[in-house]
Amino acid sequence: MTNTLKEIRSINPANHELLGIFQKHTPDQVESAVEHSWKAFTSYRVSSFKERSQILLRAAEILESEKERWGKLMSLEMGKTLKSGIEEAQKCALCCRYYAEKGEEFLSSENVPGKRGERRMVEFTPLGPVLAIMPWNFPFWQVIRFLAPALMAGNTALLKHASNVPQCALAIEEIFLRAGSPDGVFQTLLISSKDVSSLIDDPRIRAVTLTGSEEAGIDVAIHAGRNLKKVVLELGGSDPFIVMPSADLDKAVKMAVKARTINNGESCVAAKRFIVHESIADEFEKKFIAGMRGLKVGDPLDVLTEIGPLATDSIRESLIDQVERSVKGGGKILTGGKAVSGAGNFFEPTIISGLTPESSTYYEEFFGPVALLFRVKNLEEAMKMANDTHFGLGATFWSHDAEEQQIFIRDIESGMAFVNAQVASDPALPFGGMKRSGIGRELSHFGIREFTNIKTVVIAE
Repeated sequence: MTNTLKEIRSINPANHELLGIFQKHTPDQVESAVEHSWKAFTSYRVSSFKERSQILLRAAEILESEKERWGKLMSLEMGKTLKSGIEEAQKCALCCRYYAEKGEEFLSSENVPGKRGERRMVEFTPLGPVLAIMPWNFPFWQVIRFLAPALMAGNTALLKHASNVPQCALAIEEIFLRAGSPDGVFQTLLISSKDVSSLIDDPRIRAVTLTGSEEAGIDVAIHAGRNLKKVVLELGGSDPFIVMPSADLDKAVKMAVKARTINNGESCVAAKRFIVHESIADEFEKKFIAGMRGLKVGDPLDVLTEIGPLATDSIRESLIDQVERSVKGGGKILTGGKAVSGAGNFFEPTIISGLTPESSTYYEEFFGPVALLFRVKNLEEAMKMANDTHFGLGATFWSHDAEEQQIFIRDIESGMAFVNAQVASDPALPFGGMKRSGIGRELSHFGIREFTNIKTVVIAE
């Protein structure tokens, strides 16, 4: 049976087994959901912080107490390892608790000194229904890191999740209903990407957030701009991983393997370009190859598996094409380089060296377990190469030289800079990029204020 425009299919990427068929929402159902969200907002916006925090705390309990269930669902539907799926559910619980505990503080009125007889302050008030367009690679975390602060701020939310993770989308809706979220405050829409534009045009939708590709971000930004609506865009990345002579090489290599293959290599903040000082490049390369070759690829439900399948056939085909073009453009495969034969969307952990700016893939983002390895003569050359990209999400620097660290922090063109550590998201730290990696910030107090009206208030006697 061929897939039709009226249904969404959930397929296990490890064996291509059909997990379920879900009917897309009709235009009437979508209209009903938007109206429901708008009406729910009129009452939810005046709910107390205590009421909102209780919802988030109950959601955290459900996420944590049933983490194996949610982890297995993520593993089955998009291929992440069971271990990483369970960890993702736990991280979502952490995020819910963080905003339950900190949300009121982050949105408290700020008093501003003024002239005598006048009170001045800044208030943070909710905007209304927020449309979230979310990706498949972290099917719970990407949603929760938007949803927890949005709901704590008093907004309502509508989720358009990636079409290959409908069960995850519906599971998150179930969790928040069980947690006591009022009817209409959070709803999942089973719709196509082509249906998003009309939603952005709807005056009841007050803001839009998207995590996804650069192309998707441009489309959303164009439509939101035409409607003068607030957007937060978290887009792609080609994060540099710079290693200098003073680094702890063994630790750097170990983290390099982990940073490139986290979530099967399908992560916007995975390290992708490994830029190593020539004096230590031979040793780094040897150990990096050994580390990548030693990874176990296989069934994501197997506790020993370290890399599962890519999420879809098309993602694997794109990676195959990129590797082939890299070789044609002068790149050398040091290990891996091929799709794994047999069922499932598996791809070998791969390292490619020798790419130059003339290669068609030099400036592309590789979304899978493929590392690009480069050698440089000094820090100046390393920084120039690190910034030679239209992306600017995260960056990692390995050095114990304090002066080098400060140069990296000052000059790297990225939204996040990690020294002797892997780039990672944390509820307490702002997450986002610059250049074509996005607009706005998620998480921390910066994230919760993105979807509020920052209102100036002056009261005279």
